[in-house]
Amino acid sequence: MSSKALEQFLRDNIADLKNRGLYNEIDTVEGANGPEIQIGGRKLINLSSNNYLGLATNDTLKVVSKEAIDTHGVGAGAVRTINGTLDLHQKLEEKIAAFKGTEAAISYQSGFNCNMAAISAVMNKDDAILSDALNHASIIDGCRLSRAKIIRYKHSDMNDLRKQAKEAVESGKYNKIMVITDGVFSMDGDIAKLPEIVEIAEELDLITYVDDAHGSGVLGNGAGTVKHFGLQDKVDLQMGTLSKAIGVVGGYVAGKQNLIDWLKVASRPFLFSTAVTPADAAASTKAIELLMESNELVEKLWENGAYLKAELKKLGFDIGNSETPITPVIIGEEKVTQEFSKRLFESGVYAKSIVFPTVPRGTGRVRNMPTAAHTKEMLDEAIEVYKRIGKEMGMIE
Repeated sequence: MSSKALEQFLRDNIADLKNRGLYNEIDTVEGANGPEIQIGGRKLINLSSNNYLGLATNDTLKVVSKEAIDTHGVGAGAVRTINGTLDLHQKLEEKIAAFKGTEAAISYQSGFNCNMAAISAVMNKDDAILSDALNHASIIDGCRLSRAKIIRYKHSDMNDLRKQAKEAVESGKYNKIMVITDGVFSMDGDIAKLPEIVEIAEELDLITYVDDAHGSGVLGNGAGTVKHFGLQDKVDLQMGTLSKAIGVVGGYVAGKQNLIDWLKVASRPFLFSTAVTPADAAASTKAIELLMESNELVEKLWENGAYLKAELKKLGFDIGNSETPITPVIIGEEKVTQEFSKRLFESGVYAKSIVFPTVPRGTGRVRNMPTAAHTKEMLDEAIEVYKRIGKEMGMIE
């Protein structure tokens, strides 16, 4: 018999979320997550995937994954520190370091795990962390886990960052102070002001940490936001994911050799969770090799992103100030946002509504993610649907 208190809590809170238009319905994709997907037996143009370069369905990566299963099995068999470190993991980490322009790298089971692992392994209760107001949930949770004092600075506001950093340094309360930011902010598509952040960090001796989950494979010829600004020698911790542009699953932190050595003995997800599978490690390595060899996919991603942005803006939609292919259509009210997304779905376009708590209240949006795998015909079809639904709902003229 289940707890009555738990039943009441769940019933009340789920009903409350539904009433406020904040309850997220999860859709099941039948088959691969490509530029088109199938849900409930219907084919839809997919504008909600983070599979930026289309690598999740890449034939070469499929072959490499199958080969790794044949030679190394379906699982790593242990945590990394016992005997779960396979030669495939070592190759992956060497490839990541070469890709990111650092001395070394460490791989984890997910991008979320990276932030939980690395922040708490470096920072503690005697330290402070300056965190951008729009940082990803995994950064926020990683900061909380560290027990360091969290000081939020206004989003990409360098005057506020400098002021708060200076106050923290001059207080003399903290042993170490870190500044942490997303490289690309996933809901708005804007890019962190890394040159200014690094300048402030050097002036005040701050540790620099960049979460480049949405920058890797997109900026810097694919190598990410830090490489885009040529700051790979200036940023202490570069975190990234293998599950977005790389198309597989997992995450990593890249930096100096002594940092990576420390994370291998002090970061708990590395110590206490089984390593990523051989297939994932091999496929991720191959995906990075493809990006290092050719710029073609990255260029196609940007071409598709620019086209979709221009057409939606021309129709009169508010697409915010994105500087990357991420294309939000900002609507505002949560229930209207969800209704718009539902109408798009009914017309063959899968563009998921994003509402609080993922974004601030009153800033609901449909987040569009054109990829390198979309054809112009697919994008044109989606734009026509946007035009019709937008006019029917009175969002555009």
